[in-house]
Amino acid sequence: MTTAPVAEAPQQEQAPATRPGRDRYFDLLRALALFRVVLYHLTGWAWLPLVFPSMGVMFALAGNLMARSLKRPPGQVIRGRMRRLLPPLWVLGVVGVTGMVLQGWGPDADGHPGWWWLHLAFWIVPFSDPPYAQGLPAVHGFLGEDWAAELAGPLWYIRAYLWFLLLSPLLLKALRALPAVTLLAPIALAVAFEQSWLALPGERIPSALTDLSTFGACWILGMAHQEGILRRLPRYVVPSVAPLIALVGLWQALRHDFGTGHDLDSMPLAQALWSFGTVLLLLHISPSWSEWPRRLRRWAGPIGLLNSRAVTVYLWHNTCILVAATLWDRLWGFPVLEQNVPGLLESPWPVLVLVWLLIGGCVLAFGWVEDLAAKRKPRLWPKSEPRVRVRGSRRGRAPGG
Repeated sequence: MTTAPVAEAPQQEQAPATRPGRDRYFDLLRALALFRVVLYHLTGWAWLPLVFPSMGVMFALAGNLMARSLKRPPGQVIRGRMRRLLPPLWVLGVVGVTGMVLQGWGPDADGHPGWWWLHLAFWIVPFSDPPYAQGLPAVHGFLGEDWAAELAGPLWYIRAYLWFLLLSPLLLKALRALPAVTLLAPIALAVAFEQSWLALPGERIPSALTDLSTFGACWILGMAHQEGILRRLPRYVVPSVAPLIALVGLWQALRHDFGTGHDLDSMPLAQALWSFGTVLLLLHISPSWSEWPRRLRRWAGPIGLLNSRAVTVYLWHNTCILVAATLWDRLWGFPVLEQNVPGLLESPWPVLVLVWLLIGGCVLAFGWVEDLAAKRKPRLWPKSEPRVRVRGSRRGRAPGG
């Protein structure tokens, strides 16, 4: 699985046209993370999270932004981030829950009518996983079977982001007081889970703590980068230590039969170590570009679009993948194609193109909600994120944060 600015204060002035160089680098990382998430969920290639640990990167960038924002009162920052995050989720919920109800999902579906109504509140504020119908039939060759599970798949990230958001003021205080202990605490929690030293009843609390143990260190790394803690280390420390941490994560994955169908997503400790080491190295590099490098200038528009609509892209990409795969599979019903171009029908690349066309449609249909949530004029197809300077501080954005 597979994640925004807030213009809240009454006194604002337009930021300079030139954005900070490091923001361009973070924009690039965020765009690569989103593209990799889509490609991975389409193909399932186990090696993709090793090439680029998207979720670790997204949490680190969100943590960096949160630390920057917490120069303002924590309550104000948390309210603003939640306002940016939740409306796109509500749109997904309106579409998804309506579709599930139309297919027969309701209070009696799980045998607990009261709990059904109560759990629907997680579609409003996802402190835990929102409920969804199991085993729904396909929709007229347009949506594959069990489409509700695919639609709800990305919501774990929203839940995890929300908890990181609420914990950030405390995490930032702990980071300033005890940097090393705070950074390593989530890894220690991951080790405790791996060794079965810590066992909790139920599913909802353990799943939330698993997210914290897996990606908490990346979130805190982003905060440490913003606070300048990483820059205070001797320059040779991070390039020496980060690859070793990542290699321990890779070793942990290989000893647990890493491969297709059993990749980093099913190995929390390996994921935590690999993501931590890789993100640490990426943050250490952090070039400050006064302008886009020549090779990246042609991609500035798509990078800007992905950053401006990161929440929309992330929330809807699984559904777009399911629709694209369902439509593409219908081509096997044409004998001329099956006999003459079977390789084309089996290839993921045409499906990937179709997926991004559908994602573009979702950006047009639903992306403007992100602008309304940010109290901006709605835009159908933004290529850049407006920047505002508020009371002398600059605000940024992140996927889901």
